[in-house]
Amino acid sequence: MSIHAHGAENDPESSGPEDGPDASHRRPAGMTDAEVEAVGKVSEALETVEHARGLLYGFHRLTGRADLALGEAVAMLRTAGHPEIAEKLDRALVGRNVIEGRWTFQIVEDYDDNYYGEFKALEAEVRERLAEGRRHLFEADMKEDRRTPGRRHHEARPSTEEE
Repeated sequence: MSIHAHGAENDPESSGPEDGPDASHRRPAGMTDAEVEAVGKVSEALETVEHARGLLYGFHRLTGRADLALGEAVAMLRTAGHPEIAEKLDRALVGRNVIEGRWTFQIVEDYDDNYYGEFKALEAEVRERLAEGRRHLFEADMKEDRRTPGRRHHEARPSTEEE
């Protein structure tokens, strides 16, 4: 990946490092493109795991909501004079494990304890060892490559001036 902002070499308004990423988004001295890309790929994988974890929490919440709604439906069926149907639903589904021996909260906990937590810790270790703990260096390089210095809405970072 190139780290030159497109058009920067011909742009007189490009003002060097103060127009580039802040210190926390600049690669450490000696860090190679290959290292930036590799660390970025590990972080990309973690972002995918974060997304999967969010979907797992969605599964957890929706399944819980369904169980509560079914409990209400069972009560309504009893009130409506259908105790046999209500009893069948109540015994078969209300409070049922979704996976052998587990409710959804236990699935979430197992995921966090056995996969997510380890993944997150190792991603941080990789960043610490290769990038002095800095985050999103690949994206910061990409931003520098794609933005147009000196143009409004193409700033390298938020303004620190009061407007």
